Amino acid sequence: MDAEEARYIDAVLRRLGLPGVVAPEDPDNPAGPWRVYDQADPDSRTDMTARTLVSVTKALGADASPPAPKAQRNGPSRGFIIPPND
Repeated sequence: MDAEEARYIDAVLRRLGLPGVVAPEDPDNPAGPWRVYDQADPDSRTDMTARTLVSVTKALGADASPPAPKAQRNGPSRGFIIPPND
């Protein structure tokens, strides 16, 4: 999963009270793939991504799909409008 999907999974874990630490596979590369671990320490953590995703899917049922990519989302976006200096 990428960083955006990881934020979604982390929020769902907190909401459901499920254990797990969402972190990048390589702590020095947050742009790379992310996984769910049993603890934050990169030297002694155990990957539990598959087990966690099964638990989330069971808990949420049909609502377990990740959010649509930004390009497919409808509705307003947050941002700033900077008026021209003219």
